[in-house]
Amino acid sequence: MLGMRAHDSAPATHFRSDRICRVNGELFFSTRENTLEGPFENAEQIEKEIQAYIARMQRLDSSR
Repeated sequence: MLGMRAHDSAPATHFRSDRICRVNGELFFSTRENTLEGPFENAEQIEKEIQAYIARMQRLDSSR
């Protein structure tokens, strides 16, 4: 996918990857900021938390 993110200076190819993983049977998601968020109990909870995380990061970015 060729495009620009908010902080990119030029278009580039970005590849999506699965950011959800299991560690010792528990669900986590990894972030671009290189953190591992979790654990979560089920897929529904992790999807909600991913959306909440994205919203928090966008608010932080827009306040700069």
